[in-house]
Amino acid sequence: MASALEDPVLIRPFRGHGAAVTGVGFSASAAELATSSLDRCLMIWKLKKQCRAYKFVGHSDAVTSVNFSPEGQLLASASQDRTVRLWIPCIHGESSVLKGHTASVRSVSFSHDGHLLVSASNDKSVKIWSVQRRRLLFSLFQHTHWVRCAKFSPDGRLIASCSEDKSVKIWDTVNKTCIDSFIDYEGFPNFADFNPSGTCIASAGSNHTVKLWDIRMNKLLQHYKVHRAEVNCVSFHPSGNYLITASTDGTLKILDLLEGRLIYTLHGHKGPVLSVAFSKGGEKFASGGADGQVLLWKTNFDSFDYKEVLKHHFRRIQTDDPPHLLDIYPRSPHLHDEKLQSVEVNPTFDVADTLTVDPPVVEISSSPSFGTLDDVSNEDLQYPSASVLATSSKRKSENESESAMHNVDKEIGLSPSLGNALENIVEQLDVLTLTISILEQRLTLTEDKLKECLENQQKILPQGRQEE
Repeated sequence: MASALEDPVLIRPFRGHGAAVTGVGFSASAAELATSSLDRCLMIWKLKKQCRAYKFVGHSDAVTSVNFSPEGQLLASASQDRTVRLWIPCIHGESSVLKGHTASVRSVSFSHDGHLLVSASNDKSVKIWSVQRRRLLFSLFQHTHWVRCAKFSPDGRLIASCSEDKSVKIWDTVNKTCIDSFIDYEGFPNFADFNPSGTCIASAGSNHTVKLWDIRMNKLLQHYKVHRAEVNCVSFHPSGNYLITASTDGTLKILDLLEGRLIYTLHGHKGPVLSVAFSKGGEKFASGGADGQVLLWKTNFDSFDYKEVLKHHFRRIQTDDPPHLLDIYPRSPHLHDEKLQSVEVNPTFDVADTLTVDPPVVEISSSPSFGTLDDVSNEDLQYPSASVLATSSKRKSENESESAMHNVDKEIGLSPSLGNALENIVEQLDVLTLTISILEQRLTLTEDKLKECLENQQKILPQGRQEE
């Protein structure tokens, strides 16, 4: 059993959302934490003490997912309003809306080079977007039910998606085809993600289980049943040796994948835990719950130089044939139950910081879309000082925004009628994008039916010849 000094510790809670927290994600430096919520907002928390929090308002419905770009210069969010937004995390609230899905968007995630974005939706599709051009590149259709989650592999060549059709699918981003599928007949996966080396996938199940799949050998490696309710989210420690899980039973569990056992059970949320994520270096992790709280934890049990780990993982994802010397194979598939000895951490009795009050929240409304990434200066990405923010108000920000837009129109020489015409054109383009998306889906279904007919015809023809 681990000693007290090695156990995870709750650093502090953050309160600011008005509803359940659906997603959490750290910036590359681990200095900021982004969260999404059913309250239609996303927030950025500066993790230094006595710093303000920033609430970004723009989505018209619940925000279901949030993700920092690898460099931390952009923030992506997904919403039940059927859109994906790209934000510049600054006080101007600049965002760009990506439209293409025809139903609620459940997740959004950057590729590891930051050039692409993948989204999963209740319209049964997975869509890949260009970050710089802010446009849809292509869609993937094969799921037969709502797609809950989609993630890029570390090298960006593969995408893993999970759906309520009870499958986890692996996609080739070059050929745009499904190359493998893992079926879970006991329940559907709520969440799926690659391990840091890109050789395994972990799925969080509605049937209270967590499963690890080897994507090269196409087999189940580990199967954990340590929760008493559905598992909503998982996150790999950057070392790949640990996995943290979040469940509707109100707990977080930390699994040691090398030993194949549960090592920690963490309490703190009052109700279901919906999201969890390690920081890029693994020294912290955060969890979000239905209670509207964000809990920040210190990992403690494994510290290392993340850059060194990335070097090892880079060597692991090369195209040479397996087995790879640096790959760590977990033990043979076996079921784990709750009777194994593990450490219970209840922060009610031992919280590192009980005195720090919740940070003041600055609400930022979305402003018109920004240009390409080449137009974004480093200065725009910096947060303002507290003294500057103290003199600003929501009304002042709105007035400045309107004034700025008026000045821009004046400098360009746009008449009101021309401005209205351009707005109408943009609206028509949005409608056209949605129409194309629907046509893509129908075309895919038609191709599947045609393929099925041809296969049936090939089976019937030999039978007819034998009868003759």
